[in-house]
Amino acid sequence: MEAADDGTGGRPEIDRGRLRDLLHGSLPEGTVRWGAKVTGARPLGDGRHEVTLADGGSFTTDLLVGADGAWSRNRPLLSAAQPAYTGVSFVEVDLFDADVRHPVSAEVVGGGMLFALGAGRGFLAHRESDGNLHVYAALEAAEEWLDGIDFSDTEAAKAAVLTHFADWEKSLRALVADADGDLVPRRIHALPTGHRWDRVPGVTLLGDAAHLMSPFAGEGANLALLDGAELGLAIAAHPGDVEAALAAYEERMFPRSEWSAAPSALSGAMLLRADAPQGLVDQFAAHG
Repeated sequence: MEAADDGTGGRPEIDRGRLRDLLHGSLPEGTVRWGAKVTGARPLGDGRHEVTLADGGSFTTDLLVGADGAWSRNRPLLSAAQPAYTGVSFVEVDLFDADVRHPVSAEVVGGGMLFALGAGRGFLAHRESDGNLHVYAALEAAEEWLDGIDFSDTEAAKAAVLTHFADWEKSLRALVADADGDLVPRRIHALPTGHRWDRVPGVTLLGDAAHLMSPFAGEGANLALLDGAELGLAIAAHPGDVEAALAAYEERMFPRSEWSAAPSALSGAMLLRADAPQGLVDQFAAHG
């Protein structure tokens, strides 16, 4: 099944690197402190917290926003929840300057996104704005599967991944076989659907720190950006009352993230089910 861009711009996309540069470029010089890895945080009372850094430094906050991703060092201030392995692992690869260097793969992926799916495995690929192809080989596998692959040996790693696609069309196998650069292993983790916490003075979470989910709904970055915007608006709407702002923000954020996490989990199961790709074809047809 192939669906062409309808030209309406209704589902705009941007490379994350470019988006990061746009956001960072709008900030005053020195706002972002690069290379300051957080190792932990502890409450000091009255809504204040001390945050420690890997270089031995520390700082205190009146308002702490944990936006530090899946393995957040700030989440334990609010919740004991830990991301759980979803049963799916990715191996991530790139094909650079695809139209010139990898014309067959460029044609296979096309101008947007490709799903090539089978029972418990598949290739998910998309074209980036610079003409490169970004590819994920997905496999339902035990959590330790990736530990058995030597990713320092790129050719051996490619061969190990492709053993799970031995009877697949050569042009699809080439998405991994012809990849440029290192292969990157990715175990897919998620927090419990509906993850939330009781209000704790002076601290909240946003993005993956708050509601890590599998990537199969494509909503992770969108939710993180909306979280940040709504948190900012809540603080502006409650001048001098941080607790009221955080309560208002979380009241909207919790149901919104649950609404996205549930279909994300369902989509992951649907994409790689026994009759794949039939589930995805049916879904696209229903929204035709």
